[in-house]
Amino acid sequence: MKARPRAGLIRVREFTMKDAYSFHTSQEDLEQYYEKCHKAYERIFARAGIPEVISVASDSGMMGGNISHEFMLVTKVGEDSLAICSECDYKANIEAAENIVHNQNTLPVDNLRLVPTPNASTIDEIAAFLKVPIMNTCKAVVYQKDLTGELVAVFLRGDMDVSEAKLTNYLGDNIHPALLDENSPMVAGFIGPYQLDNTKCTILYDQSLSGIDYLVCGGNQMDHHYTGFNILRDIGVVEYKDFSKIREGGICPHCGKPAITISRGIEVGNIFQLGTKYTKSMNMQYLDNKGELHYPIMGCYGIGVGRLAASVCEAHHDEYGPIWPITIAPWQVHLCCLRVDDAMTKEFADGLYQELQQAQVEVIYDDRDVRAGVMFSDADLLGVPIRVIVSPRNLQENCVELVTRDKVVNTKVEKTLILTTIKELIGNMLKSNTRI
Repeated sequence: MKARPRAGLIRVREFTMKDAYSFHTSQEDLEQYYEKCHKAYERIFARAGIPEVISVASDSGMMGGNISHEFMLVTKVGEDSLAICSECDYKANIEAAENIVHNQNTLPVDNLRLVPTPNASTIDEIAAFLKVPIMNTCKAVVYQKDLTGELVAVFLRGDMDVSEAKLTNYLGDNIHPALLDENSPMVAGFIGPYQLDNTKCTILYDQSLSGIDYLVCGGNQMDHHYTGFNILRDIGVVEYKDFSKIREGGICPHCGKPAITISRGIEVGNIFQLGTKYTKSMNMQYLDNKGELHYPIMGCYGIGVGRLAASVCEAHHDEYGPIWPITIAPWQVHLCCLRVDDAMTKEFADGLYQELQQAQVEVIYDDRDVRAGVMFSDADLLGVPIRVIVSPRNLQENCVELVTRDKVVNTKVEKTLILTTIKELIGNMLKSNTRI
């Protein structure tokens, strides 16, 4: 179960998932099947009415495995951030995208100095106070491991942000932001790597700091910072890892061009190459043709059903309600009978309803004694693709009104041709998988 701090259609309180699993005797067989499922998911989302869904490389997280993809509907109201290259086909969740940084030394090497920095603890405040570019600052972000409470300090360039997913994967443990007080071994707001006691915390360095000769960092005492800090000279050789998030204008890990754009997206499905994580934990084995025992290699494939419906609404709606694609609409036709108190109108509408059912058309029939405005407003909220309106005025003209929910089609059809016209319209919609 995932924590769900808010509700709404996108993050529903009760999460219904279509799950599927596959079991394989070789990695090659898993990869072949994985690719088939990948293509099948693309067809599913297109048929559901959101061909705009894209596949992005993702972080497997707690699911395990090394390869996974998320299927995202790109929209400004999305909950996830996506890194998309405008120069190649690279697409990834921001938590999984490698952050490549090419640093330039804008300041010369200088001696290490501890300087007072009163009332300046944030990166922006320090950069302004010491009059240095923010790219020449080193900030600390401190976490604690959930199980042990052990402190973990990540040092990175001042204008970068930590990817908690990358850090969690590296540590192999869940983490949470540390709460530092007067009893903590670090001084909040003034933490730096120089002479920091590594016996009381794990110290990690992000690759965004690599190649910078002059840095400003915390002085490990209140209201003080170091200037002229040089990692190689003052610390020694350190191991740099990728712990930071890629940013707008960042370098693409595939084509190497500074062409990354950050978009928002709604996750509607995901697929994973799980490996043997779960078959080993459950001691699930099979006998091969030589009589030898092996652990099956697993794949996992899921679609969030409620979230998919919400995403379709997000992609296809107007100010009056949803516009359902005909492939997933609850009905294909919404039959509206105006003036049910008129015997001729009611008789024709009843007959048309029977004909549509006999023709296996999915139809909902509204024969309530309500005003036309109320009936049409309710029809808009239901979002059925095709609306057929029977009224005394139309019947006097020997016709029936035919309107699509997206208002692209709005015409009158002769009574004798209405069934044929409806079936033809349904057929065209199904072929294109889009609204006409």
